[in-house]
Amino acid sequence: MKIGCPKEIKPQEFRVGMTPNAVREAVAHGHSVMIEKNAGSGAGFENAAYTEAGAQVVATAEEIFASAEMIVKVKEPQPVERKMLREGQLLFTYLHLAPDPAQTHDLIASGVTAIAYETVTDAAGGLPLLAPMSEVAGRLAPQVGAWTLQKANGGRGVLMGGVPGVGPAKVAVIGGGVVGTHAARIAAGMGADVTVLDRSLPRIRYLDDVFGGQFKTSYASAGNTAELVAEADMVIGAVLIPGAAAPKLVTKAQLSTMKPGAAIVDVAIDQGGCFETSRATTHQDPIYEVDGIMHYCVANMPGAVARTSTIALGNATMPFLLALADKGWKQACADDPHLLNGLNVHAGKLTYFAVGKALGIDVTSPQLVVKAA
Repeated sequence: MKIGCPKEIKPQEFRVGMTPNAVREAVAHGHSVMIEKNAGSGAGFENAAYTEAGAQVVATAEEIFASAEMIVKVKEPQPVERKMLREGQLLFTYLHLAPDPAQTHDLIASGVTAIAYETVTDAAGGLPLLAPMSEVAGRLAPQVGAWTLQKANGGRGVLMGGVPGVGPAKVAVIGGGVVGTHAARIAAGMGADVTVLDRSLPRIRYLDDVFGGQFKTSYASAGNTAELVAEADMVIGAVLIPGAAAPKLVTKAQLSTMKPGAAIVDVAIDQGGCFETSRATTHQDPIYEVDGIMHYCVANMPGAVARTSTIALGNATMPFLLALADKGWKQACADDPHLLNGLNVHAGKLTYFAVGKALGIDVTSPQLVVKAA
């Protein structure tokens, strides 16, 4: 199979869809790989490393989209990239379609087969291709939140760990999954007073058993959430419903109950955000203020640590990438129901029910699509 990896063009996105190691593996399996010139430089992978691994380095993304049978990326295709997609082509990347009707309609119109990293599952019920970036984003959240809290950035001027005689920052983490757990661990490690809220009692018990000495837990009722948000210096939104738009758990009205200069870090912004006042920002202009509350809502947080993120993502995606290239998407999805869960669009049809519900679009069962292909 001809595999193509273009340079990411989303603002301040420095990750790359394939590492030289991934190229080497694909070539060893008999596939050809095209990499756009300087696609990996932001993550520390130079053109020579790809050439040595067996890839063909080409000058433009247009060459890749015109000839590759499978396109491997990190972030969702941007409008100019979506115009280059063609019928029968396979796209393997993060999509986050639920809050993005324009992208969804463009992919449907293109005739492409699109498999989303974030909805591929595993036998344990996890999301193996989302997990590494959730780990990165979770660990980044307290770091960027601490920066947002600095007075020069509009924050309260509160130090995460405090100092002798002055108490630490209070941090509320909404959601106790992968993002929330990693965020809580880092925030607690910075010396903050951390509470994690979740609606799953088994998950709360697990967190309390494993991390009880590091941070506190609370059931995420509306009342508990409102109380902890009002007390917090920083609130980290870490809620995920696979493939679906994130629920709005903190309203604009609740901002008036928060401390002036408190920081909100919305890690769920890729799926529309879990705060009513959230809107996507970039690393170039990451924060904004609403009613005295500072919002950090960068939609590609892991791009800030591109090398770590690229390697972690590549480790997770490589087995699926090779399966798709070796077998073709139809057979690979027929053999692996977890990979089939990643199928979001095929040949003009939407195939992921949570996206259809969010956007009001009719959905065709992915199982039926595979049988008919």
